[in-house]
Amino acid sequence: MIGKLLISAVAFYVTAYLLPGVVISGWSSLLVVSVVWGILAMLVRPLLILLTLPVNIMTLGLFTLVINGVLVLMTAKLVDGFSVDGFGTAVLAAILLSIINMILGR
Repeated sequence: MIGKLLISAVAFYVTAYLLPGVVISGWSSLLVVSVVWGILAMLVRPLLILLTLPVNIMTLGLFTLVINGVLVLMTAKLVDGFSVDGFGTAVLAAILLSIINMILGR
């Protein structure tokens, strides 16, 4: 659990470093973002995937990137020290987060 939290924190840090539209104000905000992201990914993401299952099947799972972008925007709304410029930036951030989590998770 702590390992996944740290991997998520590193992924958000790298994403904020690489994407100009993603801003994390400090280390405490980074940890809060990681915790909120984990909670949203655990509770809200499965519900959104279930509700959008037909669209997800039609796009061969690519709509999951849009769902993850929505979760990034939701995290930005919930955490004060974290901001994302727009939906496109959120989807790009979700793609980067997925790639970084995949690399670091191994």
